[in-house]
Amino acid sequence: MKEQIVTWLNRLLVADVFLVFLGFIWFAIAVIGRYLNIPLGFDLWYRLWQPVFNPAIGILFLGVFVTWAINKISSKFNSQ
Repeated sequence: MKEQIVTWLNRLLVADVFLVFLGFIWFAIAVIGRYLNIPLGFDLWYRLWQPVFNPAIGILFLGVFVTWAINKISSKFNSQ
């Protein structure tokens, strides 16, 4: 049961990491476009910051801490 939960959590975190990376790449390209007066979606990215990218970063950190806690607790029980 624990292995299945950790496996699904890791899959969710991998997808979340890709979302965060894609958001960062989009942000970098959009900022360069804004500097060069080329519309590359900065305004759309900015509107999506609060409802999409900000929670994705929070979920990423929460998932890392939960995975760490599960592994730590599991190792404590396995060592006894």
